Amino acid sequence: MARLFGTDGVRGLANAELTPELALRLASAAAVVFEDVSAGAGSEASGPSEPASGRRPRAVVGRDPRASGEMLEAAVCAGLAATGVDAIRVGTVPTPAVAFLTADYRADFGVMISASHNPMPDNGIKFFSAGGHKLDDDVENRIEAAMDGDFIRPIGAAVGRVLDAPDAGDRYRRHLSQAIEERLDGLTVVVDCANGAASQLAPLAYAEAGATVITIHADPDGLNINADCGSTHMDKLQAAVLEHGADLGLAHDGDADRCLAVDSTGAIVDGDAIMAILATALADKNRLHENVLVATVMSNLGLHIAMREAGITVRTTAVGDRYVVEELRRGDYSLGGEQSGHIVVPGSGTTGDGILTGLMIMARMAATSSRLADLAGIVTVLPQELINVRVADKHAVAESQSVKQAVVDAEAELGDSGRVLLRPSGTEQLVRVMVEAGTAEQAGSIAGRLADIVAAAGA
Repeated sequence: MARLFGTDGVRGLANAELTPELALRLASAAAVVFEDVSAGAGSEASGPSEPASGRRPRAVVGRDPRASGEMLEAAVCAGLAATGVDAIRVGTVPTPAVAFLTADYRADFGVMISASHNPMPDNGIKFFSAGGHKLDDDVENRIEAAMDGDFIRPIGAAVGRVLDAPDAGDRYRRHLSQAIEERLDGLTVVVDCANGAASQLAPLAYAEAGATVITIHADPDGLNINADCGSTHMDKLQAAVLEHGADLGLAHDGDADRCLAVDSTGAIVDGDAIMAILATALADKNRLHENVLVATVMSNLGLHIAMREAGITVRTTAVGDRYVVEELRRGDYSLGGEQSGHIVVPGSGTTGDGILTGLMIMARMAATSSRLADLAGIVTVLPQELINVRVADKHAVAESQSVKQAVVDAEAELGDSGRVLLRPSGTEQLVRVMVEAGTAEQAGSIAGRLADIVAAAGA
């Protein structure tokens, strides 16, 4: 049976795959497991018990504005209350706000209902442990296993309560305001809120820091989240930056855990360039621990070259911001992220935070009196060719000597001016062949040769 949890929580078509019944069961199972985690027990407990502090366990529950979130929020809160957990509803807020508020309210865990950048019909449920950290595979597996068990149902005064937290947004904004030292007066920014969770908070946060803010796609109606807007559809933001003569544009996704940018010429500034900008900013202030930046294997070689020239070491992880966070915590590092715009700054948050990223980009512009295009110019992006090769057996490809030798030959041909990455899909019989080289022609030629060898090995 397929694992319920994916790379970022549980996702599916709302009310078809991700039903209220599933959400209720998932929330109750999480309550059981988080009691064990917080108690340090490993026992087969059947329901949350009263903590030593004398209060019931409590969980922060937030969501993005898609219509199905209302239904799933009700189901999650019911599942929590039914197992004796108080649900603190924080309303429509970004994912990083739920992570922050889980710690700020000293909750036992947090729940975010969102499918991030996915289309409106989808939705998802992700959890944060106490302190606002994403879960490791072991805890997710325990939650999934607990869904098959029986739960003790408290009665009377022991039933959990559903409480609203009207100050949640203000708490999160105050937290963001402390993340930068520079004022942003004089900067004009266009913000594409993706009709998502950042539609109110992002413009307010940027304006309070001093920027002149022009918003687009900031009118969520439950149905228009991510619809031809936000970080997955940058063309309207590019046009708006040029139309208004703005200094930059910032694009968020539906739950605002990522941020991509557009410079004043309309050119896109991706996560690699943003990481380079922020890494050098932190290094200049002696705040980049051990001069290390954490990125995934998908970051362009141009980032590695730029960081090497700046005296910064890049440590690479598997694809997924959870793996970036694991490496950040392991080495107590100061900055990490993905090409897609998930940027994590552990000194200011436990997960990717798009609004924080936008503030830090503008703070660097203000501190150096530089255009975004000039700051992003530190990274020269190498041409990249990506070919998805469908195979009958991706494991045979991984073990193939012909594939291994072809990779060795390709790497020798590229030398220090390129790289090769073969990555099997986690969910399909598919192998992704990526080649970066000094020219697009060379990248395409080598990728094509490798794709043919991979296809033959996996046939």
